[in-house]
Amino acid sequence: MFATFMSAFASLVEGLADLLGPLFHDSATAAAIVLFTAFVRLLVHPLSRASARGQRARAALQPRIAELRKKHGKNPEKLQKAVMELHAAEKVSPLSGCLPSLFQLPAFFLLYHLFSNSRIGDEANSLLDHQLFAAPLGDRWADALGDGGVFGAQGLVYVGLFVIVAVVATFNYRRTKRTMAAGAAANAVASASGDGQPQVPGMGAITKVMPLMSFFTLLTVAFVPLAAALYVVTSTTWSAVERAVLYRDMPGALPAAAVMG
Repeated sequence: MFATFMSAFASLVEGLADLLGPLFHDSATAAAIVLFTAFVRLLVHPLSRASARGQRARAALQPRIAELRKKHGKNPEKLQKAVMELHAAEKVSPLSGCLPSLFQLPAFFLLYHLFSNSRIGDEANSLLDHQLFAAPLGDRWADALGDGGVFGAQGLVYVGLFVIVAVVATFNYRRTKRTMAAGAAANAVASASGDGQPQVPGMGAITKVMPLMSFFTLLTVAFVPLAAALYVVTSTTWSAVERAVLYRDMPGALPAAAVMG
């Protein structure tokens, strides 16, 4: 059954490539993957908007949560239960920010599987030989390095993707640093009045590492098939723009999945 599904998915990619062929010629399949990614992100966009609304709702609950900390500060279990009951009463899910990323995973793994196997069902996988410029969509960066090096015809394709990822990661890094600084400043003011959140052990290290997480996308692009890397690059770029728009009026609020594609 899975083989039949993969054959249908391969036919979908090939059909999109045929439609885009007159415009993109030999890179039509790569363009089809970008278009497929955009379609997935459009489907997930309502969840992203819901996540932003949830973040605003959670921010609005902070004064009431501060009151609960005052009341139950010496009883962590009772405090946790009270906070969960408050979220339930206000219909706010602490995990809503993770949903957009989770719903994209099947699409990523479909592409990864499709371009990692030499056969789809009983037939040879002809998609592996389709290219983005000079680089086959079934190859990885190591293959490009072995055929011309970093600045060979294939290597330059990856250089271009790495540049895009680095620019997006730098944008996310700066935005996450500003967001976390604003949140820390707000908590410091609240702490001065006795309303701030207690420091969680290890949070300092997390605060230092979290802004750098976006750069780990470079590793993903380097080690997955080029087709899956195209999905990651397109989705990550989409996410950066989407979050900048959805969270533009929330300088102290960090999306729960801020570093996820």
